[in-house]
Amino acid sequence: MAHTKIFRNGHSQAVRIPAELAFKNWEMELVIERHGDELHIRPAQRRMGNILGKFAGFSSDFMAKGRGDNQEDEREAI
Repeated sequence: MAHTKIFRNGHSQAVRIPAELAFKNWEMELVIERHGDELHIRPAQRRMGNILGKFAGFSSDFMAKGRGDNQEDEREAI
């Protein structure tokens, strides 16, 4: 856990993010959400990582037979 302080930047409050917690990319938008007394900071758009590489790892016959026998139970009417 790292400790830091808030400071004034113009008419806004600002917080210094310690180097060990800093984001690697400086050119990104962040979302700040308040949850009670806590502020949660996260990237505005989450990256999907190497999703195309993961898809490429599937065999050519993946799901060739479909999902198989997938019967759903009857539900009570609403």
